[in-house]
Amino acid sequence: MFKKLLWGLLGIIIAVPVIAGLAGVKINQFQEMGEAAKAQVMPPTVVTEYAVRQEEWQPRISSVGSMRAVQGTMITTELEGVVREIKFEAGSTVKAGDLLVQLDTASETAQLREAQAAAELAKVSYLRSRELIEKRNISQAEYDQAAMTLKQALAKIDNIQTMIDKKTLRAPFGGRVGIRNISVGQLMQKGSEVVSLQALDPIFVDFSLPQQRLGEISEGLQVNVTTDAYPEESFTGKVTAINPDIDYATRNVRLQATLPNSDGRLRPGMFASVDLVMKEKRNVLVIPQTAVHHAPFGDSVFIIEKNDGKDQETTSPLILRQQIVRLGAQQGDFVAVTSGVSAGERVVSTGVFKLHQGEGVTVDNTLSPDFKLAPHPKNT
Repeated sequence: MFKKLLWGLLGIIIAVPVIAGLAGVKINQFQEMGEAAKAQVMPPTVVTEYAVRQEEWQPRISSVGSMRAVQGTMITTELEGVVREIKFEAGSTVKAGDLLVQLDTASETAQLREAQAAAELAKVSYLRSRELIEKRNISQAEYDQAAMTLKQALAKIDNIQTMIDKKTLRAPFGGRVGIRNISVGQLMQKGSEVVSLQALDPIFVDFSLPQQRLGEISEGLQVNVTTDAYPEESFTGKVTAINPDIDYATRNVRLQATLPNSDGRLRPGMFASVDLVMKEKRNVLVIPQTAVHHAPFGDSVFIIEKNDGKDQETTSPLILRQQIVRLGAQQGDFVAVTSGVSAGERVVSTGVFKLHQGEGVTVDNTLSPDFKLAPHPKNT
């Protein structure tokens, strides 16, 4: 029993120095790892930059609207009849007064000849009565009857001619006709649709603005209009009318702009994005909208500055300073900054959501977007 205790004590005496030695080695390793971690420096983040610049902006008010023809109508029949001739081609341009469709007028033409013959007889009778009344060979009542008969005969001619005219459909104004809805030989009822006729040059754009803007708008202001039918183009026109009343439901005022449209590419019913350009110009500091970091505490940007050596997290010659800013109007890819930055300061232009204060950076604008005041993105 005594020997077992002796051997156990001897094992403990031997084990303690060994364990202590191993523990010392591990502690030394951990200390070296800690010192290495402190000495380790994170590589700088690659960013794109944009220099804050001062520009002269004309404030703009954006809205949406619809194209509308200056003159446009659906040609319809006024009387029942059978289509005898179609004198237009679908999609063609016509002038005011051009014959479009001729309905059958055989019956009316026959009635017209009969009425004209009756009118000739009434005219002869009237002329004879006028000679006789001058010689006092007939009574005044007989003369009046002859005059009345002539008037009735002429009125009947006018009535029949009107019916013929109503069956002869002509363009009420110049414009472009659409797809025809009739065929030769078709029996048309009163009010049947024949074809759409639209005057396309110029063309109207109707849009609305909140009543708060009423004091800023006036006739003659320039509008820039875009439509997804031609995403690479902007069409320029002017405000030509402002409604005198405000809509009771929306509290918006309706405006109308007129655009030249000689090539007829803009069509009635098109959706349009409208930028109303104000008269006054303002000097503003601008940065790309993608340079702004939006957060609950406010909007901010990351300004690129030289590293003065005080920040031990990086040895990069450039570091970031997060700066709270106040934003103004937006225009295209840019936004105006009313406070927080100065002209010439360099800000990170993209990817700001992944950055932080004091981070080391290096600038590479190879993949920087092409920021524009009037971008025209492709319709995808």
